[in-house]
Amino acid sequence: MSVPTGRPEILAGPRFDNGLVSSDPLVYSDHWRVRQYEIDAFGHVNNAVYLNWAEEMASRHAEASGIGAEWAARHQGGWVIRHSEITYHAPARFGDELELRVQVELIKGTRAHRRTTIKRRSEGLLLAEVFTEWVWVRLSDGRPAPVPKELVAIAAETTAATIARLRVRPRDRD
Repeated sequence: MSVPTGRPEILAGPRFDNGLVSSDPLVYSDHWRVRQYEIDAFGHVNNAVYLNWAEEMASRHAEASGIGAEWAARHQGGWVIRHSEITYHAPARFGDELELRVQVELIKGTRAHRRTTIKRRSEGLLLAEVFTEWVWVRLSDGRPAPVPKELVAIAAETTAATIARLRVRPRDRD
């Protein structure tokens, strides 16, 4: 498949059951309903489920972009989560139809940053944001290794913008 943006062929991704194909290796959206087993004793989605959703979105995005499990194995590596942060804004409840969006913010050295936003589709209400830091590791020994150059190149502009934004970030106030 020829990619008109000049980006590598790795973008020719498979279709998922919902028919979505990602033509953008930096952003991916999907949707699903909250299931009963994801609900905790307080009647809303259990906090740990948001982390599962962020990881699922990263996997779906990679596969849809053609840089999923098979691609990673060919490059003798894979991603593992090093750090996660969740900011909760409102609860998700059983049956809610959710819109999830993951965006790659940085790929540099051995790491990548992704931000997943989770909204209730009916009103577009932001429910949670999940920040994840990923590390590329060698399959042979599980040690961190440089991210393949193709991925670094794809995210170069986004990485530069993220680094610039972080450098001018105002200090946290008391």
